[in-house]
Amino acid sequence: MPRLFFLFVLLTLATNISVVAQAQEAANCVNCHKEQVEEWKVSDHAKAMDHATNSSVLGNFDNSTIKHFTQTAHFFKSGSEFFAKLTEGGITTTYPITYVFGHYPLQQYLIKTQNGQFQVFPFSWDARNKKEGGQRWYPNYPSEDIATNDRLHWKQPMQNWNGMCADCHSSGLTRNFDADTLSFNSQFDEINVSCKSCHGDMSLHTDVYSSEFAKSVAKHNRLSGRVSESHINSAGKPAIKPHTLSRTEQKSLGKWLLKEGASIALWHEEKDGEFVPASRDNSFMDTCFACHSLRSALTDGIKPQQSFLDQFSPSLLLSPLYFADGQIREEVFVYGSFLQSRMYEAGVNCLDCHNPHSMKLKVEGNDLCLQCHSAATYQGETHSKHAENKEANQCVSCHMPSRTYMGVDARRDHSFSIPTPHISAQTGAPNACLNCHDKDNAWVSKQLTQWYGRDSLLSSIEEDYVSLMHGINLSNQAILRIAHSASLPVIKRATALTMLPTTNRPLADKDLQHFIESTEPLLRLGAAQAGRALPLPERMKSYVNLLDDKYRAIRIAAANNFVGSDLKIKSFQKALNELTLSNTINQWRGEGSLNQSLIEYQLGNIDQAEVLLKQGINVDPYFNANYINLAELYRAQHKTHLEKQTLLDGIENMPKSDLLHYSLGMFYIRNQDKPTAITYFKKATALAPDNPQNWYIYALALDSIGETQTGLSLLKEIVVNKPDSSLINLGLSLSRKLGDEGSTRFFQSRMRQ
Repeated sequence: MPRLFFLFVLLTLATNISVVAQAQEAANCVNCHKEQVEEWKVSDHAKAMDHATNSSVLGNFDNSTIKHFTQTAHFFKSGSEFFAKLTEGGITTTYPITYVFGHYPLQQYLIKTQNGQFQVFPFSWDARNKKEGGQRWYPNYPSEDIATNDRLHWKQPMQNWNGMCADCHSSGLTRNFDADTLSFNSQFDEINVSCKSCHGDMSLHTDVYSSEFAKSVAKHNRLSGRVSESHINSAGKPAIKPHTLSRTEQKSLGKWLLKEGASIALWHEEKDGEFVPASRDNSFMDTCFACHSLRSALTDGIKPQQSFLDQFSPSLLLSPLYFADGQIREEVFVYGSFLQSRMYEAGVNCLDCHNPHSMKLKVEGNDLCLQCHSAATYQGETHSKHAENKEANQCVSCHMPSRTYMGVDARRDHSFSIPTPHISAQTGAPNACLNCHDKDNAWVSKQLTQWYGRDSLLSSIEEDYVSLMHGINLSNQAILRIAHSASLPVIKRATALTMLPTTNRPLADKDLQHFIESTEPLLRLGAAQAGRALPLPERMKSYVNLLDDKYRAIRIAAANNFVGSDLKIKSFQKALNELTLSNTINQWRGEGSLNQSLIEYQLGNIDQAEVLLKQGINVDPYFNANYINLAELYRAQHKTHLEKQTLLDGIENMPKSDLLHYSLGMFYIRNQDKPTAITYFKKATALAPDNPQNWYIYALALDSIGETQTGLSLLKEIVVNKPDSSLINLGLSLSRKLGDEGSTRFFQSRMRQ
C-alpha cells in the first residue's frame, strides 16, 4: 500500500454546535426537496461520519482480536459504548471509540487524544461482503510494522483527523489550529457532508421560498419549463431574476446531442429557440474539486461557492503522485486525472455520470458511456476486440483501470487513457491490458498493432511530455514547446512549466510572459511556480503582475519567489501575508513550520526561523526536513555543537532516514573526519539504495581517503542496474585517475547506452 496519506475518509468534530439551528436547516431542505434528500441519504456524503452507536458501527466489537507485527488490538463493547484495547511497545491502553467515519468499502474509527486532536485508530473494518474478502479487521498498513517512531504512526500528524481530511467530510468545518498552544478547537456546522457543503448558506433561499408568492412563482416556472428564482427586491417584495440558487443548476441549461452519423455527442445550448453547439461552463466543479483533489489548504475551511484556486493550491502531475504518462499512482482523488481527460476538455462534468445527490452512477455498465458515444462505433467486439459478455468489453476495463488504496478501496483512474505498451515498457506505468493478461508489453504491442494497425496514438509532443516526466533531461526550449502545445491538456502544460527550474538554466521574461498573461489559471499557476528560474531582474518584469492575480494560489506562488528581494510594492506585502497565513494554518504538521521558517530566514528573521523549526520538530518529530534545516541554520551561525547535536537527535528519532545519515556524513566531512563520514554515507546507501546521490558521495569519500578502487568497484556494480549519468561520469573519472583502461571502457560503453 502507498505510504502517502492513508487518512482520507474522515470528518471533523465540533463544539458548541447549535443543534436546534442545525435541525431546522435540515428540516427546511427536507420540506421542499424530499426526493433529493432521499437520494442523499444513501450517499457516501451522508454516511461520512457519525457517533459510535449500535446503528452506525459496522465492525465486530464482540471481543474480536487482531494481531499485526508488534501490535495487538482487541475490540469490545461495554453497555452502549465501544472500545479498542491496543497493545504496542509493551504497553496496553484502552481507548473509547468516539466516532465512526466512512461505511464502504471500509469503516475507520476516531480516538480522542490531546489538545483537541482526534486520531485514526490503526485498524479498520473491511465492510465488503465475505465473498470479496470482507467482514474482517485489517491493519491500515498491512505490509509494515508502524512503530511509535514512524511518521505514519497513528498518533502522529499524518494520521490526525482535524488536519488531514476533516474539512472535506463535514459541513462548515474550521480546523481552528492554534500555533501558539499547538492545539485544535475544530468545529463544524453539521457532522456529515450535508446540503450546505455543496450549496453553501441557503438561508435567504429558504426565507424567500417560505412565501406563498414565491411558491406560486416556482410552480409557474416548473410548468413553463423555465428555471428561475424568486428574490426579495429593494421594496421587500419578491422579484423574479435569473436563477442563482446553485452554480450546478445554473450551468445545466443545455444537453448532449449525438447527431446522426456522428460518433461522439457534442454539448448544445439553447439560442433563439434552437440548440446549437456551445462551449460549456463547468465552473461549478470547483465545489467538487475542493474535496476531490490532492491539494494544499490556503485558508481554514471550505467556502462552497468560492473558486477552488482561491482556497487551495492543487498538486500537479508530478512523481511520485502520478506515473510519467499521467496515470494515477498515489491517492490523488480524481482532480488531476480528470483534468487530463478528453472528457473534461469536451465539457463533460461530474454530474453527467454521477447523480448529484446519491453520487451513484446514473447508468450501470457501458450504457453510461453510450450516453454520448455512439453504440455503432464503440459498443461490441468491433471496437473492444473482446466478446460483449466479457468483463474486458466494459469501457472502464481499458480506459479507467483502478488502483487500490486504504487496503481495500479500488478507485478508478479518471484520465480515460488508452493503453500504450511502449510507454509502459519505458516508464513502468501500468498497462490496462496486463491487468487481465499474464503477458508483457511487447505482447500487448503486437496485439494492438494486429487489431488497429498501430500500438500508440501518442503524438510526438505527448512523447516528449512523458520523457520529461520520466526524468529525461530536456532543454528549457524543449519544455517550453510542451507548455505551448495546445494539443495537450492544460494541466499537463502547467506541469511542464513547473519543471523548468529543474534544468538549472535561467529563463528570460519573454519565456514566461505568454503563460503569465494566459486566460488559463493553471498555466498562470505553472508560470508562478516556475518563477524561481527567472533571475531577479527578469522577475521584476511581467512576472511581478502575478502578485495581483485573481486567484490566491497564484499570488502566493509568485510571492514565494519574491521573498528576500526587498520588493516594496503593496501587492507583494498582501500576497506575502496570504502566504504566511497559509503556512500558519498548516503548522499542525511539520511542513507548515518548515515553509514559514524558510520565509522568515529569507526576511532576515533568523531567531524566528529557529523557533519555527524547533516547533516543527516538536509537533512532527519524525519529519526529517526540520532537523536538517535547523542543523543548516546552526552551521550558518558557526554553532558546530548544535549542528551536530540536531542531526544526532534526528537520527535517534529516525534511525532509518538516509537523508539524516547523509547530512551527518557531510558534517564530518566539513570537520575533517572522513572515516566517520564514510560510515554514515555507507549507511545512507543501505537505507536508500535507489538514491544515486548516496552512492555518488560514498564513492567520492572513499576516493578522498585513498580507497579509490573500492569506490570504483561499487560504482561498476551499481550502474549495471542504475545507469545514472552522474555515477557513470564519476566512475569514468576514477577509472582514468587509476589508469584502469578496462574500467574506462566499461563506463564509456555505459555512456553510449
